[in-house]
Amino acid sequence: MQVAVRCFATLRELAVDRTTLALPIGAVVADVWAALAEAYPGLAPHRPFVRAARNGAYAGWDAVLEDGDQVAFLPPVSGGGPSGLTDGTIDIGSLEAAVAATGHGALVSFVGRARDRADDGREVLELEYEAFPEMATDVLAEIVTEAEDRWAGCAVALVHRIGVVPIGEAAVAIVTAAAHRSEAYEANRFVIEAIKERLPIWKRERFADGTEWKRPGA
Repeated sequence: MQVAVRCFATLRELAVDRTTLALPIGAVVADVWAALAEAYPGLAPHRPFVRAARNGAYAGWDAVLEDGDQVAFLPPVSGGGPSGLTDGTIDIGSLEAAVAATGHGALVSFVGRARDRADDGREVLELEYEAFPEMATDVLAEIVTEAEDRWAGCAVALVHRIGVVPIGEAAVAIVTAAAHRSEAYEANRFVIEAIKERLPIWKRERFADGTEWKRPGA
């Protein structure tokens, strides 16, 4: 079957504006991305941050396609780098690569990992994060925009994980880049503090004797 494909903004620059792909019957949206990324390898690091649409409506990566469908791939709406939520492992290297592509000389990475101890010393068996995703996505975009406006020329990429996060894995990653290290450090600190104050996300710590909900950073 034939599927029309469109890419927008940064994805278009990395790949192509429009193209048509021949795919087997039963192919899903993820198969379209895989075929496109094989032809244009620069797309691959952006996969965790891209949204897909089928025939003008947002669609999941497992949406089954029909002959003549149009699939569009949409980049993040934030500034210099990707931002958003993910329920999978955070690819820190991809975040760094996206921001480093801006050409700035100073790059700062912050990674917050799931700890095995609570502040009161109890052993944490598992962490779970729950968010109001529609609002959280907008808040993350606002934070990125504010940082890039306050430190002109700065580029920011950030991802916060939701769902169960195994102990030791990254729960949040923030990468900032600027012409000078002081600006990159300051922007990075601003972003994590803004996330702690404003992002509608909650953390549940699971212990051997029960669970407790907290605001991240509390």
